[in-house]
Amino acid sequence: MAKGPEKNTKNKALHTKLLNRKKAKLQAEKKAQALRLKALVTKMNEKKKNDESDTI
Repeated sequence: MAKGPEKNTKNKALHTKLLNRKKAKLQAEKKAQALRLKALVTKMNEKKKNDESDTI
């Protein structure tokens, strides 16, 4: 039996590499956003705590 045309694995490899890079970038951005949010929440809790202690 005759084989079909050769598969183009070079483009598949490049596409996979680009998708993995994109996924990693999105995960890094999500993690950075979570850290900023966590820092903001901590800061606001400290401010709230300090305001309550000043009024007492």
